[in-house]
Amino acid sequence: MIRACVIGLGGRGFGLLKGVLLKNPDVEVVAVCDLYEDRLARGVDKVKECGGNAKGYTDYKEALNTAGLDAAFVFSDWSTHAEIAIHAMRKGIAVASEVGCEYSLENCHQLVRVQEETGTPYMFMENCCWNKDELLATAMARKNMFGTIVHCAGAYGHDLRNEVAYGHVNRHYRFDNYLNRCCENYPTHELGPIAKLLDINRGNRILTVSSFATKAVGLEEYIKTREDATEEMKNARFKQGDIVTTVLTCAGGETILLRLDTTLPRSYSREFTVRGTKGLYMQETNSVFLDGEKEDWSPADHYKENLNNAKKYEEEFLPTIWKEVTPEVLAAGHGGMDWFAYKAFVDALKNGTPMPIDVYDGATWQAVSVLSEISIKAGGAPQSMPDFTNGKWFKRPRLDVCEM
Repeated sequence: MIRACVIGLGGRGFGLLKGVLLKNPDVEVVAVCDLYEDRLARGVDKVKECGGNAKGYTDYKEALNTAGLDAAFVFSDWSTHAEIAIHAMRKGIAVASEVGCEYSLENCHQLVRVQEETGTPYMFMENCCWNKDELLATAMARKNMFGTIVHCAGAYGHDLRNEVAYGHVNRHYRFDNYLNRCCENYPTHELGPIAKLLDINRGNRILTVSSFATKAVGLEEYIKTREDATEEMKNARFKQGDIVTTVLTCAGGETILLRLDTTLPRSYSREFTVRGTKGLYMQETNSVFLDGEKEDWSPADHYKENLNNAKKYEEEFLPTIWKEVTPEVLAAGHGGMDWFAYKAFVDALKNGTPMPIDVYDGATWQAVSVLSEISIKAGGAPQSMPDFTNGKWFKRPRLDVCEM
């Protein structure tokens, strides 16, 4: 049984506590922590409701002093992830860190240094690495169905205007981020699955980051339409560009295109795309296009005949975890991704096996935010990605998040 502390009980943290951690028979939540008393009380009550007993804390250091802790689940404000993870690792407490962005390269380097010095397990909890579409495409790529991969793309396309604009009302940290920074502030939903597919930090690595931002007008125009807007919201002048486009180059010769798109009206999409010498996968239409299937495709033919045709490849290529998925897993959060990600952390910790998304991945993927901010200020000039593995990247073996 893994004795765990949960730090951060906002929407994401409480959702994972309720929908995933308290339903995992291998996890015992013995401590919960949040700065806000109401959130803390709700967390303590939820653990009790599920038959457990957790003590509540408003100071994460006090929470991490709980006797016999095996793991800390970090669900707090982005700006505190590294600080809390480092403190926990120095105490020998394994860390599962929720996704976000980083604010300095030094934070990324320190995460790596402390993990290497202590040997304490650390996992970056990028749930999209377990999504059905991304895993199907990765499995097909592993069987060379797309040939040599030359380019991948993805986006975090999510209309967050309400969440960001009312950030100080609903106690969400995104408001301050959008007010003070302009960067690719949430790169890992799209980058994570691409980085695993391209073996980043395991035979390949990111070399440079170049970013470009549009003007920031979406939030301010949205706020003008809100009759209940506070004076703070009305007076806000946001720095975060409405759309940020980022290009990464890789040691293997591939390019990666990322786009952050969160302050204009739109539907949700990650736009995961894989391009190779023999074909492509396109998440927008859930379609596979393989060379030689038909000559002279017109756009209309492609969408009509290939829409959702990826389904026909599932029987042969879809990883077993998705073939055997249960309704309970699907209901646990984000269509099953949350359950798979947190089960992978718990299983690795129990069995003493490598974390499928380790500290080098967490540092590299989050460093994109830091480098994109610098690049935008420099007119898109490429910024060098540090080698957080210190030269080990070309010798480290491939590690997929599940059996392909």
